[in-house]
Amino acid sequence: MSDTFTISDLAREFDITTRTIRFYEDKGLLSPARKGQTRLYTPADRVKLKLILRGKRLGLSLEDSGEIIGMYNPGSDNASQLTRLIGKIQERRQALEAQKRDIDIMLAELDEAEQRCQQSLNSKQ
Repeated sequence: MSDTFTISDLAREFDITTRTIRFYEDKGLLSPARKGQTRLYTPADRVKLKLILRGKRLGLSLEDSGEIIGMYNPGSDNASQLTRLIGKIQERRQALEAQKRDIDIMLAELDEAEQRCQQSLNSKQ
């Protein structure tokens, strides 16, 4: 692995746009070094980006991801960071389960409406 990465390197590796990476910079989640106009990212920046994208896939907000990533302390067991992440995962799971219940109800209502329409059509033939 290289000592530094360009924005294009990271965009290609993670299949995202350079604009997305700059957005994360604007939000204060990444802070690359600069060599003229070129952004230089460290391996730690690469890991942060990977964690940001993982948090996004899990449905975490950028603020939550940034907070959790910022809690990392190489010299500790990171129990508070992991506890916070577990809490966010549980919140996300609860929200998704509620959405799933709502979808199941909506599907049942659609089935009922379709069945009534079909019965009405059949009775007119």
